Amino acid sequence: MIVQRRAMQGALWVIRHGGHPTFRLYSTRKTLPVLTLYTKEVCPLCDDAKEVLIPYRHRFNLEEVDITKPGNKQWFRQYRYEIPVFHFNGQFLMKHRVDVPALEEALKKWEDSD
Repeated sequence: MIVQRRAMQGALWVIRHGGHPTFRLYSTRKTLPVLTLYTKEVCPLCDDAKEVLIPYRHRFNLEEVDITKPGNKQWFRQYRYEIPVFHFNGQFLMKHRVDVPALEEALKKWEDSD
């Protein structure tokens, strides 16, 4: 016997095998996009930018990359005088400060895509 229940953005399947139910949760909602912040330990502009992002945090996953850490030499060479720098799903989006219209446009474009 198979029972299906729909809940918000996903589907829950209950399947009986030999009298024991098996639960599987399938999500039809895509994962959130990634906003990458290139930063370093002491960066007041980065701190300011993170404050501006607070109202949008439910719409993306924030990943911080410390350009001064070992293994991030490429980002240090590229962005040492530019931080904060933001990439949206791997593509350059903005630098120096949060460009709210650019962020909103990127988020809307992603949310409207399938």
